[in-house]
Amino acid sequence: MPVVVVESPAKAKTINKYLGSDYTVLASYGHVRDLPPKDGSVDTEHDFAMTWEIGNDSRKHVKAIADALKDDNELILATDPDREGEAISWHLEEALRKRRAIKKDTPVSRVVFNAITKSAVTEAMQNPREVDNDLVEAYLARRALDYLVGFNLSPVLWRKLPGARSAGRVQSVCLRLIVEREMEIEAFNPREYWSVKVILSTPRGQEYEARLTVLGGDKLDKFGIENETQAELAVQAITSRDLTVQSVEAKPGSRNPSAPFMTSTLQQEASRKFGMGARQCMNAAQRLYEAGYITYMRTDGIDMAPEAVMATREEIERRYGKDYVPSSPRMYKNKAKNAQEAHECIRPTDMSRDPGQLAKLEADQRKLYDLIWKRTISCQMEAARLERTTVNIGSGDGQVGLRATGQVVLFDGFLRVYEEGRDDDVVDDDDKRLPQIMEGEKADKRSISPEQHFTQPPPRYTEATLVKKMEELGIGRPSTYASVITTIQDREYVRKDKNRLFPEDKGRIVTIFLLNFFRKYVGYDFTAQLEEQLDDVSAGQRDYKDVLARFWRDFSAAIAETSELRITEVLDVLDDALAPQLYPPREDGSDPRICPKCGTGKLHLKTSRTGGFVGCGNYPECNYTRPIAGEGADGDERMLGMDGEDEIWLKAGRFGPYVQRGEPTPENKKPPRASLPRGWSKDDMDLEKALTLLSLPREIGQHPDGGTISSNFGRFGPYLMHQLPDEAKPVYANLKDPNDVFEIGMNRAVELLAEKRANGPGRGRAAAKPLKELGEHPDGGAINVMEGRYGPYVKWEKVNATLPKDVDPTDVTLEMAVEIANEKAAKKKPARKTAAKKTATKKTAAKKTTAKKPAAKKKTDSE
Repeated sequence: MPVVVVESPAKAKTINKYLGSDYTVLASYGHVRDLPPKDGSVDTEHDFAMTWEIGNDSRKHVKAIADALKDDNELILATDPDREGEAISWHLEEALRKRRAIKKDTPVSRVVFNAITKSAVTEAMQNPREVDNDLVEAYLARRALDYLVGFNLSPVLWRKLPGARSAGRVQSVCLRLIVEREMEIEAFNPREYWSVKVILSTPRGQEYEARLTVLGGDKLDKFGIENETQAELAVQAITSRDLTVQSVEAKPGSRNPSAPFMTSTLQQEASRKFGMGARQCMNAAQRLYEAGYITYMRTDGIDMAPEAVMATREEIERRYGKDYVPSSPRMYKNKAKNAQEAHECIRPTDMSRDPGQLAKLEADQRKLYDLIWKRTISCQMEAARLERTTVNIGSGDGQVGLRATGQVVLFDGFLRVYEEGRDDDVVDDDDKRLPQIMEGEKADKRSISPEQHFTQPPPRYTEATLVKKMEELGIGRPSTYASVITTIQDREYVRKDKNRLFPEDKGRIVTIFLLNFFRKYVGYDFTAQLEEQLDDVSAGQRDYKDVLARFWRDFSAAIAETSELRITEVLDVLDDALAPQLYPPREDGSDPRICPKCGTGKLHLKTSRTGGFVGCGNYPECNYTRPIAGEGADGDERMLGMDGEDEIWLKAGRFGPYVQRGEPTPENKKPPRASLPRGWSKDDMDLEKALTLLSLPREIGQHPDGGTISSNFGRFGPYLMHQLPDEAKPVYANLKDPNDVFEIGMNRAVELLAEKRANGPGRGRAAAKPLKELGEHPDGGAINVMEGRYGPYVKWEKVNATLPKDVDPTDVTLEMAVEIANEKAAKKKPARKTAAKKTATKKTAAKKTTAKKPAAKKKTDSE
């Protein structure tokens, strides 16, 4: 009986259903081996030999596979159909051979399928092959490069830039994109211009909008009207003249549907339409793939299998009629260059299964499937037929001219199902509808509106536009986009605010450092060319060790050269490069590098164990410091005012903004400080509010039974505190509104404390009522959805598992809750085998697959 190995238990469960009892299906839980995080794992002195180590979590999975092979002497590797999947298969085979679980007579084969359906899995089993050595070598090259960059460059960052965390081959280039976009925005000088909009009316009373295009007989460009005075003159010119329709031109047009999804376009569209991050999108897609609903979701391909094209056309005719099916199938050219990306597009495995039939899916999966289904259906539909109309209106003397544009949809075609989103809001006049307008008729003026505009800087990247830019530059591959963007956020180089990516000061300094000392290795062209070389390796056209040797020769020299620099030399270079940000012009025109505290010292970029900062050169006589963002930049730190002789500061810390009285001194190393309560904006902070916070705890008064009642903010929010003379410990009562800390009176405080004591431990506290009762867990015990301090969670016996943020408690099913609870239970403590289970045969135990543990995440070439 063959042993089939896949990555995840969810995938194993689906495949086991198709293969039946003739196969033992087990999960590897992702990669089983990796390079140990220590020096020498890639030996540059001995032809880049690599040392591999089985992870602690992976040992039990490898053992389970080895045990199964004792009884079933055939191994089928069925990991994902890409470079990472090929690498996992190779690692498994190598690890099992070292354990001698694979014998000389053990058949080992590799099967791949682009969709987890019965037909695809069955066909794959009938066409086994060996592990693709070219794909494995492409993986080895990427993994070695990522190790060499991360393991050699990161220590340089730690030594030269305390507080910097690490650098990576692809992530550093991605970070550079975000930092340089921010610099473009900061350097941008807006330019004023005006436009004039006129509401006109036909003789039949129908209104339409036109814009001024000719003034004084000359055609206006974008900046033709530069200021308000010129705009007023334009309005007078229009007002004083009669207008006539000079021409009406209608041209037929069409719009073709977008190509089906590949990885990058799916991430972009999910971000535009649902605000999904790249990782969130790929997690949902992974679940859909493993359940057999969609084809493989990491691909650069946009072509569809012929049978899928025909099934899609049949579904279009069945649902929408023959008019929506083009005479011949639409063919989309695949841009992939090699086997790694030679998969189909991302599409449903069954076109007749519309989103309405998958109502039980989690919210993210349901939305994403709906998007994929509509995009796939629309890509094979007839084009939309339009009529674009341009109307020119002018005065008899030719001094004033206006233009109105619009379109009429004659046949909606694919638009009936789907229309691609836009990255940024764009006003398109062609989208407007026009009434019937006749050439030569009079155009009555209803209103004239001059509008002021300013040129706008380039927009900050969203995850969608960043993926699009990386794809355009040839940086990264389908398996890297999500992990790269997630990594730079996790390392606090970048933050996401309202779906836009902002570089943090730490990320900016790292980028400036790399641009000054390792410019080649954060170059867009260099990184893209290296990706092409790695693609050549996967296509069997280049030796991966030659790629490594050429890279390492120059990179190691750059590392050695930079390592010899003193920190002061590095800081001087960064100080000059960051001067516009560190020392912005002051309103009074004074030197921005003069210390505002002592008035004589010069400010310099300095470092500490916790990161970079700007400090006075007169230290220790002057202890002035501030964040690297500059005085008042982003409101990270500013002095709110004086309270007697004490300066009251607003600062930013690891756990958020806080206010502080004075600066640390040898006598007072920890000056009084208070965190801003939830809901308080640092932008709204002033001296009065800061002093109110620093005055806490607030004494409300004496309790009738003795003891003082006070209010304050704690780790879990606002609260009351009181201790009766006969109580061993104080009693705490939560407050719902932060303002109650400052406003609650004695009567209400006594009442809340009395309720707390009545419902306290051992005094008959009422059990919390479930938000949703789901029923019995398969292993016994009720399982419910509860409301908790940190949001809704699943409760089963002693297991409390927080629901994901994007899951509505009302959508949780028993099956979902069991999976969430089991996953939490597995993390808390591994299940012990009972005596009864020991009697089961190894063969039976090996066959069992479980969905209690989530699919292990693949390592990608981003780090």
